[in-house]
This record gives sequence, C-alpha cells and structure tokens, in this order.
Amino acid sequence: MINAPSLANCNLFTMAEEMDAMIKGGVRFVHIDIMDGHYVPNIFFPLSIVKTIKTRYPDIITDVHLMVTNPEDYVDRMKEDGADYLSFHIDSTRFSRRLLERIRQSGMKAGFVLNPSQPVSMAEPLVSFADYVVLMTVEPGFAGQKFMPDAIGRLEQLQQLKEKTNTDFLISIDGGIDVHHSRECMKRGAEILISGIYTVFHQPDGLENACVRYQKEMEEIQKEAGFA
Repeated sequence: MINAPSLANCNLFTMAEEMDAMIKGGVRFVHIDIMDGHYVPNIFFPLSIVKTIKTRYPDIITDVHLMVTNPEDYVDRMKEDGADYLSFHIDSTRFSRRLLERIRQSGMKAGFVLNPSQPVSMAEPLVSFADYVVLMTVEPGFAGQKFMPDAIGRLEQLQQLKEKTNTDFLISIDGGIDVHHSRECMKRGAEILISGIYTVFHQPDGLENACVRYQKEMEEIQKEAGFA
C-alpha cells in the first residue's frame, strides 16, 4: 500500500514544515493537484510546485493529478519539472489513449481519472495503456469532502475489470478516505490511498506521528487480508 498524502490539505503558510513532518513519518509519495479554474471551479497549485518539491526533496515521488482542460498542454512542463506520475480526467481530452502513450513516452507513469458520474466501463478501452487508474470517491475540485457510499461498489467493478482484461495497472483512491474506508478499499484491491484530513492531516498527535500510525494500520490490514 502506498500512502500518498494530498498536498491540497496543507496549510500554505507552513507547507515546508508539513512536508518535513510527512517525510520524517515515512512518506515517500505525495499527491499534487493542479486545478485551472475551468475543468473544476477552483485554482490550485501553481505549476512551479512540482519543481519546487523535487528540488527540495529529490527522492520524493510526485503524483500529479491534472484537473484541467487541455491536459496535453501540461505534459512537457510536468516532465521538465520532475513529475513521476501524471494523471488526467478522461473527459478533459478527446484523445485519452494518445495522451497516455505520450505521458509514458515522456518517461512518466501514465494514469487516468474516473469521476463519480462516469461508469467504470469507460475505463476498459484504456487500461492496457495506463500504469494506474484513479477512482474519484468525491467530486473533484475541493479537499475535505466525504467519501461517497457507492464508491466501494465502483472499486469492486474496477478490480473485476482489471482481472477481466488481465492488466496490472495500480488502483488509486482519491477523496474522503478515513481508516475505515482505507480498510475496505484495500480489501478490494486498492494500492494507492490518497490520504487527507480524515487520516493524516490535522490529527491531534501531529502529522509525523499520524503518518507513521496510518502506515502501520494499513500494513496490519494488509496482513489480515493476506496481502503481505
């Protein structure tokens, strides 16, 4: 299991200190949302954040989630700035397969995102060309939302599609995850959990301790489920 804290939950005034605390807590993979105010009604982060993070923390894996129109316009910049994983929403471009191939050719892991309103069957033509699939468990655009109750069933459908197509893409869960939902998602095949305020941020024992505790809890769940 990969714990991928979403930096959208950081306090912008203390982001460097929070990043330091996450890394001390064992985090090696962070999720970065890029929003353009068009695809979603929010603007967040500046593109420069990827380069800034890779410069300060060269060993951290950066998972960039493009919530933008025309995501193909961002590939070269994200590669240049050091993004390791790059995902986009399939309704933000007319040429999802072409874009996945371009991301891979640029040397990044390629992913696409399914919104709650999109049937999982839409993923089938693309999974052979993707390294990971992001299943949104909230509507995209804002941090702090509650996990949608029908998301577990959609995850089960995605896992079934993975088995049906004999593909090995990673399944990433994004939105409103708490420990209970983390457990249920992992049991159903989720491998990347994009953590937020219900798991590691704003916890009473601090961010570093919360990251350590969450990782330990997830490893115990893996063992219980026979995955480790």
